[in-house]
Amino acid sequence: MLDSPVLDPETQARLDLAVGAARRAGASTLAWFRSTIAVERKGDGSPVTAADRHSETLLRDEISANFPDDAILGEELGEKPGTSPYRWVLDPIDGTKSFIAGVPLYTTLVAVLKDEQPLIGVIYAPATGEIVYAAMGGQTWFAVGDGEPVRARVSSTEKFAEATFVVTEVNKFNRIGGGARGIYDHLEKSCRVTRTWGDAYGFLLVATGRADIMVDLLINVWDLAALLPVIQGAGGHFTDWQGVASIRTGNAVATNLHFAEPVLKLIRECVG
Repeated sequence: MLDSPVLDPETQARLDLAVGAARRAGASTLAWFRSTIAVERKGDGSPVTAADRHSETLLRDEISANFPDDAILGEELGEKPGTSPYRWVLDPIDGTKSFIAGVPLYTTLVAVLKDEQPLIGVIYAPATGEIVYAAMGGQTWFAVGDGEPVRARVSSTEKFAEATFVVTEVNKFNRIGGGARGIYDHLEKSCRVTRTWGDAYGFLLVATGRADIMVDLLINVWDLAALLPVIQGAGGHFTDWQGVASIRTGNAVATNLHFAEPVLKLIRECVG
């Protein structure tokens, strides 16, 4: 059993499986990583590969074998109805563009909802061997490779001039318009370091105290569902742009506690 706070047996069993399955399915993607792989385009123009589908199939098979009554929603293979209060939400490769480019900052995301509310989150980066995981109300744990998990904690940085700010794509701020580009411009100017290629790896960096602010947008529930338990369990602050701890509005802000209100204030000023 994983080292975690005392959880009810149903939650603990799903947390154990979520961590193990994320590791196994994520590791399967390495067979395609930095190799020639066919890239298809989905209806929304986003890329998908055989590695995405293979990884999600592994996740689904393992979940269904252990919890056949649970529903499953995956980015690539759609929805499987269930009869229990639990629903698994899967993103087999979050950051497919990074994966295709041979950049090791992609992740496998596994989340569990109970009664449609976030319960468990796992972020696993196969190419770097890093994993963070948490159940709501508990601690977030971080491990590298086969190392012993340690408590993950957000940073204690207090000043923008000392902060690291992470995003996924700068152009996302241009695409939604309405003053959103001002959010990026202000933070890029104010913070000591700004980096892209974020995706869920940027949230992993916030949870482990190596980045201070992650702002993302134009993302789906399978991109978001695992993030809230992980950030909160690390002592951080996670909301949508309206300041609500939601996984369904398509945008997200994760910070340590010092930057939560200043960043949300900036967003309100830029986009209302």
